Amino acid sequence: MTLSRPRVLQYGKMPLSQLDAELAQAYDVHILSQQADPQRFLAEHGAQFEYVVTSAAMGLPAHVVDALPNLKFVSSFGVGFDALDKDALLHRGARVGYTPGVLDDCVADLAFALLLDATRGLSESDRFVRRGNWSQGRFGIRTRASGKRLGIFGMGRIGSTVARRASGFDMEVAYHNRRPVEGSPHQYQPSLLELAGWADILVITAAGGEGTRHLVNAEVLAALGPQGFLVNVARGSVVDEAALADALTNHRIAGAGLDVFEDEPRPLPALLALDNVVLAPHIASGTHETRRAMADLVLHNLQQYITTGRPAAEVPWSAAQ
Repeated sequence: MTLSRPRVLQYGKMPLSQLDAELAQAYDVHILSQQADPQRFLAEHGAQFEYVVTSAAMGLPAHVVDALPNLKFVSSFGVGFDALDKDALLHRGARVGYTPGVLDDCVADLAFALLLDATRGLSESDRFVRRGNWSQGRFGIRTRASGKRLGIFGMGRIGSTVARRASGFDMEVAYHNRRPVEGSPHQYQPSLLELAGWADILVITAAGGEGTRHLVNAEVLAALGPQGFLVNVARGSVVDEAALADALTNHRIAGAGLDVFEDEPRPLPALLALDNVVLAPHIASGTHETRRAMADLVLHNLQQYITTGRPAAEVPWSAAQ
């Protein structure tokens, strides 16, 4: 007798199309976003699903969780979990797996790419050459990156990887977390404001969510100062984007490199007009190697939970924690 495959609700198409195919091959997958009437589908079939696959970008809202009375496990593609409705999932008693560790290097690489671009004006200089301005005069002088003070807001896995990159640039590193990291060789600053005042370049690698929303505000940017640079590879919600645009426009900070925004894929229009900010479309984990590793961990988390009742990597607030 052929055993039926476990039914899986996929919230939407995944960032790696190969993962869509691999999920469909291994499980009886139904993609919610492709249903003619998703709400009706949930009402009629929601009780049939114990497993959900989603991504950090898509998240999982409360109304979907509420429509899945037998939900046991969510496997999410990504390290962010602020778009997953924590209260609804905890109320349901569902456990949640995610994909930490496998994207640290690529996110740290992009943080440094944005840091170098912002300080040295690489994207701006590319536009300068393409417009034909070089024949009319020199591009101008920008800021050295090596040897500067690098402040890291969020000294977790990614922040620690950024700090290791900084050693190759002879940077002095300090950081701010809710509490000091045991064994860290780097200076701990007791507040984000003090970190910004100390740093030449402030890199954000903190988690998103209401607890960190707009912590990088006008006051923090003022402390960073007119010679300072901001780099964000965490979540757009951590930065008050309107305050950042104002600080950049009025040169209260020197520049910024952003891979994330408050309302993706719609950066604040004021940012688009500025030459002293580098904008990337949330591509920090967007390499073949990292996306493959993330997909493998999504599959591994799901299969291991089905087999053993425990995912390989679980969000800190998951129901089992």
